[in-house]
Amino acid sequence: MAATLGRIAIVGSGAVGAYYGARLAHAGEDVTFLMRRDLAAVRARGLAVRVFAGQKPRESFHLPRVAACATTAEIGPVDLVIVGLKATADAAMAELLPPLLHERTAVLTLQNGLGSDELAGRLFGPERVLGGLCFVCLNRVGGPDDLPAIECYHAGTVSLGELGRPAGERARAIAAAFQRGGVKCTPADDLAAIRWRKLVWNVPFNGLSIAAGGITTDRILADPALLAEVHALMREVQAAAAAVLGVAIPDEFLRRQVEVTGPMGAYRPSSLIDYLDGKAVEVEAIWGEPLRRARAAGVATPHLEKLYARLREVCVVR
Repeated sequence: MAATLGRIAIVGSGAVGAYYGARLAHAGEDVTFLMRRDLAAVRARGLAVRVFAGQKPRESFHLPRVAACATTAEIGPVDLVIVGLKATADAAMAELLPPLLHERTAVLTLQNGLGSDELAGRLFGPERVLGGLCFVCLNRVGGPDDLPAIECYHAGTVSLGELGRPAGERARAIAAAFQRGGVKCTPADDLAAIRWRKLVWNVPFNGLSIAAGGITTDRILADPALLAEVHALMREVQAAAAAVLGVAIPDEFLRRQVEVTGPMGAYRPSSLIDYLDGKAVEVEAIWGEPLRRARAAGVATPHLEKLYARLREVCVVR
């Protein structure tokens, strides 16, 4: 199948960037990955995707030839930049993206928390910027001598919107390309609202997995006190979203986030992986910025405040 989106660059080829980039490439899109750590291995052996249903493989594919570069200058101008950087590396966008941009290049951020879309808009112009919220469970596996691979334990969905405006033809075209790659992707008219919806899961599960001593999501669900804290944090995010944006997140959505977490098993959220590896954790984007916006709107969030303070104590923060 011929490419429909023109040239695509993936900046931030961790689990999220590599997974969606591989999906698009597998569907025929012209994708080049910015890679550093696994550059030689990917050039030599390609990139694999493995999707699991429970503990059983459900789907897999291997891209034997992958376009991968060490610098964005080597990639050159593209039509779409997909940013999969951690929010802790947001400052790098100002350095990395300019060689990729021509006058019509779109920038799609696939990042957690709040603030990345606005930053990209300030740096490159808001008319370029889209944001995607990935409701998915992924891990990057494979060392220097192994086949680099992304394992997917919950395929979930992607919601995609444009910064400060309803979804237009460009957003719908990108969503359609994701769909051809096997991703359930829908355009949304309110990017800010879907960012708050993603926080309903990220705030409790990413945060408590660290604050409770480095535990997986199944252990959070099995502990009555931690499960009660999950619900309390979700309700605070719900209340903050209503006050900050005037957006009502239904109770059913909160309940569903707990339901879908059980089948993930002993899942390690991305923030927990960063914490255990001694890397910077996205504390400000996922917990700090929502807390500050809630305070500014006059919403009391004592559970979020306590969790944020604890994460500031134990995590590497940038």
